[in-house]
Amino acid sequence: MRIRLIAVGTRVPDWIRTGTEEYRRRLPAQCALELVEIAPGRRPKGADPARAVREEGARMLAAAGASARIWLLDERGAAWTTRELAGRLADWMREGRDLALLVGGADGLAEACRSRAEGAWSLSPLTLPHLLVRVVAAEQIYRAWTLLEGHPYHRA
Repeated sequence: MRIRLIAVGTRVPDWIRTGTEEYRRRLPAQCALELVEIAPGRRPKGADPARAVREEGARMLAAAGASARIWLLDERGAAWTTRELAGRLADWMREGRDLALLVGGADGLAEACRSRAEGAWSLSPLTLPHLLVRVVAAEQIYRAWTLLEGHPYHRA
């Protein structure tokens, strides 16, 4: 199974890239994580931001592919414990279908993304910066995988 973390934003600080890459590279091929950066929609002065969000959404869904399972990373989504995430990860890996996790930009996710999604996962009840979500999601996926493998990284 391949997991695509599809996120709006291409101008990313080095510490975000380094953190995301650290957890991405730790994952094995059977649970590969790929970061796909989507250029933000154009937001000319005075323009409706909804148009930019629709553009971003179309690019995100195209990057996910027609057969991928879509989940949103959204503060209004379901909050899972690490064990619950590990259970979902095990189920997803067993099914073998690719997974796309969508992280919207500053103005959120397009309705087209919400309509196509099987669900939404909340990393925290806090509103996290969109760029930080990449690192937290990558670490939590790695942590869930280590739990499934009995690795000592997860000690709780």
